[in-house]
Amino acid sequence: MSARLDWASTRAGPIRGELRVPGDKSVSHRAIMLAGLAEGVSEIEGFLEGEDTLATAAAFASMGVHIETPSPGRRRVHGVGLHGLAVPAGPIDCGNAGTGMRLLAGLLAGQAFDTTLIGDASLSARPMGRVIEPLRAMGASIEAQPGGFPPLLVHGGRAMRGLVHAPQVASAQVKSAILLAGLYARGTTEVREAHPTRDYSERMLAAFGWPVEFSPGRVRLEGGHRLDATDVVIPADFSSAAFFIVAASLVPGSDLLLRSVGVNPRRTGLLAALRMMGADITEQNPHEQGGERLADLRIRHAPLHGIDVPQALVADMIDEFPILFVAAAAASGSTRISGASELRVKESDRIASMARGLAALGVEVSEQADGALIRGGTIGSGRIEAAGDHRVAMSFAVAGLVADGEVEVGDCANVATSFPGFFDLANGSGFSIRAV
Repeated sequence: MSARLDWASTRAGPIRGELRVPGDKSVSHRAIMLAGLAEGVSEIEGFLEGEDTLATAAAFASMGVHIETPSPGRRRVHGVGLHGLAVPAGPIDCGNAGTGMRLLAGLLAGQAFDTTLIGDASLSARPMGRVIEPLRAMGASIEAQPGGFPPLLVHGGRAMRGLVHAPQVASAQVKSAILLAGLYARGTTEVREAHPTRDYSERMLAAFGWPVEFSPGRVRLEGGHRLDATDVVIPADFSSAAFFIVAASLVPGSDLLLRSVGVNPRRTGLLAALRMMGADITEQNPHEQGGERLADLRIRHAPLHGIDVPQALVADMIDEFPILFVAAAAASGSTRISGASELRVKESDRIASMARGLAALGVEVSEQADGALIRGGTIGSGRIEAAGDHRVAMSFAVAGLVADGEVEVGDCANVATSFPGFFDLANGSGFSIRAV
């Protein structure tokens, strides 16, 4: 358990310079998993050295996968093949990583041995039913606590079968868990989404040589193939870049260049929303690495105005809503967010956490079941609690840059789960954050 950490954020100069944020967390999780199940040795560049992804690497090490660390951000993974994992000595601790636990539930459902998945207090309060139910329909045997909460006991030795799944709520984590279970299933596994989610798993499965058909909102694969080792270059994490994108948009005089950011279209709904609000964001040097789109992003200050966020963008920006709340609070006029009930079951109830925090800073917020109405203009000073949610903590650190006084942010230690260098990188680019 991390020690308690509080921050204070205040106005500072413009956000300027050129920087690269750490590697993408979602891609880092998947790279370790598929490399561990592949035949041969895979090299991973740009691996996120965060607590969540380190927990996933530790999980595979506990199941007999040899993982070398030649240098920070690099991993050399000696894959054991689809059926080569060994029985771990004890429960697998996913820490705070919802991605890790959900994807592992699917992957472990096809193993020959039983496994218990545990997590920290925050993860243990996150419901897993939407993953468990389709996996059970595929033949998995998974026990959870009442209400579908962790720990999860995943029984091995089950005959898995493919299915066609059309989720009511779009979730890349649920989709990915089903696909990983589908590697071990007899027949065809297909996921059909009304609102397409990020396709990292599909792209990476293809990169590791597994035949997979996918298009926005649909993915299909057959069981019975193999994964072949490959080298993976992980792009800079768009969700981490998002805090700097909004900061540079809000602070007068800012001109910031973010290098090699992953701009997968299933991930960058925030860019579309911010541009609708008047943001000045340009993409430079577009290129591809390992099937993923990357670009340098240049952000210059521009006055923002409120919008009704199109529901079509929600699935493509689900992790960026906390920082969008801050952008909306600093914009002129009102911003309406709807169709985002998924935010209720993240590391915290992010709708409630952001609405409560903004209200404490004098912002008028009407919380709704699936979103909020935010009347922007002025952010005042005050103290808020991040409730151990890394994205909430970093969002309010950005709010302090344009607030009328100091913004104290309590319980920020979990920032290390996704962005361990945030404090220093932010202060180096023009933020003014101090530990209190």
